[in-house]
Amino acid sequence: MATAVAAGLAANGTAQAGRPCDDAPLSASAVERGMALAERTRAALDASGATVVLLARAGQDLSAYRLRWSHLGIAYRDGDSADAPWRVLHKLNHCGTADAALYRQGLGPFFLDSPFRYEAAFVPLAPVLAAQLRPLLQDNTLGARLHEPRYNMLAYPWATQYQQSNQWAIETLAMAAGGGADRPATRALAQDWLRAQGYQPTVLQLGPLTRLGARATRANVAFDDHPNDQRFADRIATVTVDSVFAWLPRTGLGGAVVEVR
Repeated sequence: MATAVAAGLAANGTAQAGRPCDDAPLSASAVERGMALAERTRAALDASGATVVLLARAGQDLSAYRLRWSHLGIAYRDGDSADAPWRVLHKLNHCGTADAALYRQGLGPFFLDSPFRYEAAFVPLAPVLAAQLRPLLQDNTLGARLHEPRYNMLAYPWATQYQQSNQWAIETLAMAAGGGADRPATRALAQDWLRAQGYQPTVLQLGPLTRLGARATRANVAFDDHPNDQRFADRIATVTVDSVFAWLPRTGLGGAVVEVR
């Protein structure tokens, strides 16, 4: 599967995840606040001693669904020295479309996306898992191995028709965790591993009018990958940052959540 991994993104609204599309140019204040958050996050990452973390930002207000974070990337130290830079590999939806690609950014650009809240959070991954995952993140081909460009903001976690940003992150984590010859090399195998490790997606209560309105007005929302019995019961399961952050410490795959304000 051909997948573009870019060295960085201009913060111009052309690719989004975790927040609505917006082509308005960034204000000087937004740039200042985004870079300040990036610097505080870098300091917290350095202090954690981690080499790979799952890093979240609050791109939009999801409090109506009792969720705090909207978008997940995988951040890794790109080198073995104490001053090696941090990079973030994450999936972004092309604004106004049902397509997405993977992007590699520094911490600054990652937070220059007009977030709803200037806060971040991360979970340091267990050392063994971090060592398995980091080489995949540094390799464009391996990092994109499980990427599906057909994007659905509410993709069903146990299907492969679409893929949203948070889903790519944990499926790639699953691929790394399998290790060696047993590494889950397909999305279905990665999902089987996630099930076996007890991952539980968030289930949103979305009525038919809400679903119809979202499907009619947004190219990046679909429900046809969800089982009919769940969909018609208004139960829409999807991968959220909050569910991933609850799961990782519970299984020992990651440490406690660290918040950066």
